[in-house]
Amino acid sequence: MDLAITLNDGDIPLHDQLYKELRRSILLGRLAPGQRLPSTRALSASLRISRATVVQSFAQLIGEGYLEARRGSGTYVSAQLPDRFDRSLPPQGVERAPSALIELSAFGEELRRAGPLELRVSARAVNFRDGRPAFDRFPMKTWRKLIARHSCASAAMLDYTSDPAGHRPLREAIARYLSRARAVRCQADDVVIVGGSQQAIDLTSRLLIDRGDAVAIEDPGYPGAWRNFLAQGARLVPVSVDEQGVRVDRLFEQRGRTIRLIYVTPSHQFPTGVTLSLRRRIELLRWAHRSGAIVLEDDYDSAFRYAERPIPALQGLDEAGCVIYVGTFSKVLFPALRIGYVVVPRGLADVFIRAKAYSDRQSPLVEQYALADFIDEGHFERHLRRMRRLYERRRDTLVAELKRAFGDRVVIRGESAGMHLLARFALGVPNDELVRRAAREGVSLSSAQPLYVCGGGAGEFVLGFAELDEERIAEGVRRLACAFSAV
Repeated sequence: MDLAITLNDGDIPLHDQLYKELRRSILLGRLAPGQRLPSTRALSASLRISRATVVQSFAQLIGEGYLEARRGSGTYVSAQLPDRFDRSLPPQGVERAPSALIELSAFGEELRRAGPLELRVSARAVNFRDGRPAFDRFPMKTWRKLIARHSCASAAMLDYTSDPAGHRPLREAIARYLSRARAVRCQADDVVIVGGSQQAIDLTSRLLIDRGDAVAIEDPGYPGAWRNFLAQGARLVPVSVDEQGVRVDRLFEQRGRTIRLIYVTPSHQFPTGVTLSLRRRIELLRWAHRSGAIVLEDDYDSAFRYAERPIPALQGLDEAGCVIYVGTFSKVLFPALRIGYVVVPRGLADVFIRAKAYSDRQSPLVEQYALADFIDEGHFERHLRRMRRLYERRRDTLVAELKRAFGDRVVIRGESAGMHLLARFALGVPNDELVRRAAREGVSLSSAQPLYVCGGGAGEFVLGFAELDEERIAEGVRRLACAFSAV
């Protein structure tokens, strides 16, 4: 074990310098109680000092109770340090620079204001969080075989890839699937592999948005997107959402204001769950073509539809080449995979690939190879069919239990697709209070209010159902009914 210890050739004897450095490391917790130290011979060789110097320093620390020698085993940090030293305080002369003295960029300041990424909840709680698939139903045995197949393929799998756009067979498999299932017009050359939809949004904003540019967003909408735009220096133009999706007519009303980009989730709008109608899709593309705006289409939850026929992706309807299409495998497979994709218009692929390379060089290769086989051998679409049937049953259970427990005091939106629905409780109590009441009964709720830019969402909550079985869903709603019974 190497120790980072600084010694100098000043007037203080080396054994005293070593003693103070080791003592400081123990007090700061760098050397934990019970941790074994290097032998005196090894430490003297590492620090290029005499062994006698190390022995003298160790002896002083042992005498003061910081170290203990175990015959035939070595020297260890004492489990019980001297009571007279307060380990919560750094030793004299050791100070940390206050973070307030470090000036952040505008991007960093926006991230600082964004708040926590995700709240931790008790494992025993019924957690209606959204975006989590049914992990226990993933075909892990098949996935392990595919990972093993490529982990042992060759030493080249350990090297950098020559193509930061991603594994070519995976890009080809994605292009075939999107063309067939989502009517997306693309070839493998148009597909860039990224680390999930969030990276696709980040790359798009950094490449296409300058400080001061106007960016239209759905309101309510996905904070991971609009906070990224804010951090990039964009001016947000919130556009309201109704039962047919984003209000495209509001975009035509933006006279005198040039909108650079609009971000939409047309397949299953987050969080309302509504689907952008075909008429509005055509209107949106007509507006974008006339105004020279870019449409960033996040095809969120498009794989899971229960009551309606699927509508082709915006990208497939686009004749002008103004749509950038984003998708991910985090929801349909599992989040830890960290593989998504962006389909870019012809002429932009090269700059997106360069941006991807400068961002993280490449996505993990073994997972890309395995995923390509997972799609080509039919496992992917079989899994989607199974999950679609499973999630439909779980959605039905959640809707039925909510209506049974709350009757006309709850309005449900977005239940025809996706892995979550939006429930509006007519209880006349602030959302924060309802969250606290639910937590006391062991239920974790996500308020929809932080998803609104211009205010709104009173009584609204996003309820995910995909990872909860029917029994757990019913139990969670019963607990909610108990929590809200006094309202």
